[in-house]
Amino acid sequence: MSATLVSLVLLLLLPVSLLAQRIGTLTVVEGELHVIRNTAVLRASQGARIEWGDILEMGGRGFAQVECDTGAIVALGSASQLFFFSHSGYSGASGGELVLLSGWLKAETTSKGPYLYDTPLLAGKTKEGTLVLHAAPELSEIFVESGSAGIAELTGAGSGSEFRPAKAGQFFSRNRGKNVAVSPRPAGAFIEAMPTPFRDTLPSGLSHIKGKPPEPRREREVTYADLRPWLLMPARWRRDFLTRFESRLDDPEFRRGLESHIRDHPDWEAALHPDKDPSKK
Repeated sequence: MSATLVSLVLLLLLPVSLLAQRIGTLTVVEGELHVIRNTAVLRASQGARIEWGDILEMGGRGFAQVECDTGAIVALGSASQLFFFSHSGYSGASGGELVLLSGWLKAETTSKGPYLYDTPLLAGKTKEGTLVLHAAPELSEIFVESGSAGIAELTGAGSGSEFRPAKAGQFFSRNRGKNVAVSPRPAGAFIEAMPTPFRDTLPSGLSHIKGKPPEPRREREVTYADLRPWLLMPARWRRDFLTRFESRLDDPEFRRGLESHIRDHPDWEAALHPDKDPSKK
């Protein structure tokens, strides 16, 4: 049996859960990029793999690009926070769902699977299209650069209204507490603030990646301060966080952070004080 065939057989024998973990490759890193994977904070470099569940945080000045195995390309601007939330969010699909908590994202999506791109106030869904998204505390914006898409307003819980059709050139913006506004072209302020690399088509960098993918360097365990913005995002996106991060309650500082802000995190009350949980009696 050839080495290639052996490798293929071993790959097919892997559990589906392991195969589904991988998203793609980090092909560009300019500046400081941290990844929260499981409960650890990692420093990632060019060539590293990116997995579902990863949280990417780009430093104050920088740019990162992930090339997905589906062919989609996702770029992250400076001071941006991105969560690779779920895989195969649509029945039989090979796409997924990504959450831009803050900052800038450009996504060039291919026909291999629909992707859903969320911000706190708006969501964009596309199978063959290019979207540029911007998220700020009180404002979400989506520009349909090319192709077609669907745009929906999101509730405070992260669920969406019915998607409305969107075509190339259209610009959608929504301030907190307001309905979405639609324009035939992006606002001047949006274009001016857009990261420079977003102004052109995102070039593939896969040909520059050679050899074994480098493992991200582990820096430390995640702290409450690291997680606080993510623990405050809509409940639908953090639905697995309690299970994922509960082991960090063994760390006194992490526990104190939650205790001191427990009004912001009522879903952690039972984990912090199991003796007070009626279901445990």
